[in-house]
Amino acid sequence: MIDTKGRHNSTFIRNGASRCALAVMACSALLPITAHADDADAAGKKSDRDIVVTGSVPQDYVVDSQGSTTRLDLSLRETPQAVSVITRAQIEDFGLNTVDTLLRRATGVNVDSAETDRTYYNARGFDIVNFQFDGIGQPLSYGLQNGQIDTSIFERVDVVRGATGLLSQTGNPSAAINFVRKRPTKDLGGYASLSYGSYNEVRGDVDVNTPLTEDGAIRTRFVASYQDGDSYLDSYHTSRLTLYGVAAADLGPDTVATAGYSWQESDPRGVTWGALPFVYADGSAARYKRSASTGQPWTRWYSLDRNLFGDITHDFGGGWTGKVSVLRRARNQDSKLFYVYGAQDTTSGEGLYSWPGAYLDRLRETTIDANVTGKLAIAGREHDVVLGVNYGESRLVEQEASDADAIGVSLPGNAAFDGSFPYPDFGDYSVAADYTTKITSAYGLLRLSLADPLKVMLGANVTNARRTGTSYDTPYAFDKTRFLPFAGLTFDLAGNITAYASYATIFSPQVYLTADRSNIAPLEGETYEAGIKGEWNDGKLTAAIAVFKTSEDNVAESIGFDTDLGQTLYKGVNAKSHGVEVDLAGEVLPGFQVSGGYAWTDIEDDDGNNARAFIPRHTLRMSATYTPQFLPALRMGASARYQSKIHNDYIEQDGYAIVDLMARYQVTNNVSLAVNLDNLTNVKYWTSLQWDQAYYGAPRTVRGTLGVSF
Repeated sequence: MIDTKGRHNSTFIRNGASRCALAVMACSALLPITAHADDADAAGKKSDRDIVVTGSVPQDYVVDSQGSTTRLDLSLRETPQAVSVITRAQIEDFGLNTVDTLLRRATGVNVDSAETDRTYYNARGFDIVNFQFDGIGQPLSYGLQNGQIDTSIFERVDVVRGATGLLSQTGNPSAAINFVRKRPTKDLGGYASLSYGSYNEVRGDVDVNTPLTEDGAIRTRFVASYQDGDSYLDSYHTSRLTLYGVAAADLGPDTVATAGYSWQESDPRGVTWGALPFVYADGSAARYKRSASTGQPWTRWYSLDRNLFGDITHDFGGGWTGKVSVLRRARNQDSKLFYVYGAQDTTSGEGLYSWPGAYLDRLRETTIDANVTGKLAIAGREHDVVLGVNYGESRLVEQEASDADAIGVSLPGNAAFDGSFPYPDFGDYSVAADYTTKITSAYGLLRLSLADPLKVMLGANVTNARRTGTSYDTPYAFDKTRFLPFAGLTFDLAGNITAYASYATIFSPQVYLTADRSNIAPLEGETYEAGIKGEWNDGKLTAAIAVFKTSEDNVAESIGFDTDLGQTLYKGVNAKSHGVEVDLAGEVLPGFQVSGGYAWTDIEDDDGNNARAFIPRHTLRMSATYTPQFLPALRMGASARYQSKIHNDYIEQDGYAIVDLMARYQVTNNVSLAVNLDNLTNVKYWTSLQWDQAYYGAPRTVRGTLGVSF
């Protein structure tokens, strides 16, 4: 969809999905649950043929290194940009089963959910549009995420804040999200879990790693998850099935090939397109029950997302490595939606009207990346080099169907919220949008070791972005080329403390329509960042503080919903932001893990006025778990997220904090029991103030989980 009021769906065989999920859980139950291959293992005597079981839940909240920023395998302290990592341990501890719940734990990231099944993300005052998978990917097709991405297939998620144009196809001053997929290892093992929670939410997960040869030279991994449940929102029901398989093979001592496929089918029902209007006709703030929703029993937002990927890595020797990666994504959506517009008169109950719509979307994306990394010896010192090329092509086709007689129908009293609007006669579909985007880029980076404590990075990305086609009778065409320089430096102040600074540029074509039906010009600008990073406990604990300043031209700002066109229109504004971020992750004390941080962002327009006030200026994210040394079978934790006051043209929302709790007990070496309690204090809050509508966040919920490792 092109506008900001969601749309989509198709027929999903729910019983079939349930049978598949039950089969997955049944298979996991039949797998052997054992910690040792034989009695020799139990005695501590291992042979070359022993089977090592690796199915335990991970514990760490920090990673040794990451390549999401530069393709170089650098520690967080060596990276001259702000990076937060949500590890598998944190995902498991707090049940972060979707990207939305996960990113709400990331420092400086805000999740704007104005509708049940479409989400905007922002950081440092600007929208996040770069989602990558194992380091490659294309900008979000609508500038937002349609549906939920299940996290069961990811080992961790890296959040690189600031401009990331060096490796992204386009630069953006907010952040890039890199989803690092689970990969097969040479060990046999796995983990399965079954959970049940509030509103009859049921979820099953299984993750199995299997070497196919004795030496593990050929190995596979299979992941499956299924989730189904009702909701605190009236009529809303979710159903999601995720399957993932990946295989890796050592083609020789220096070459590894990997190929995988993921398949996710979602069928949420009773979805909202838009949500609850913020104000009554007299301008006063509207009041609703937390469960209130404009979703109808017949509204659905079906999606099928398939990803085929592969890569081959070769070690040339002498510190040089080459890698070629390919990602093919196919996404289909079929939606039947219902939007409510207007403002209700508190006396007569009149003033709200209907706008149903039906949409079929077909997106096909192909992304190819090839790069080499290596080391150069110059002037007696060793330096790092990255050279690469990237090509992405996508085509989006959207078809629309409508029922003119069902548009503009008055919804008096409670008619907009009671689910009584009849299913429209949508009629035949016609093509509303059809456009192709091609992005080609070449990038390079030189990391110079000028002295033992001083490293300087000089890099650039040359990008050409082209689009042809139309969208809602408007030409969608551009052909832009930009040179995006990048510079960074790190200086070791002590053995474990490093100061850094970086500069990056911004360029990103946009798909938003203006009042005269033209495209908004591409985003352009620059960003500066400086900070200090440190690590302790042999790298098990990391901390960082960063300051940044960003300017950006042509930021898309909504000017309202056009009822003639059926789309939201925008204007381009110039904006700048600056702020401070603090990150902390890892083991503070034995058994005590933490992850999170604080962010302050100030956003202004060209005249120095407060801009994008729907984004909180202060946010705090912190998760912590503790495993007592005297009782290592027990793991307890809490997660808190706070945001300061926000407002839009309609209402103001005070700052609030959400607190979640968790506890897990390892009953045996292979069996664990866990409980999660979310929104402990039952805070009532709007999920977004970005538009003129939203819905309330979830109340207090609880779920229990049985986990089995094998």
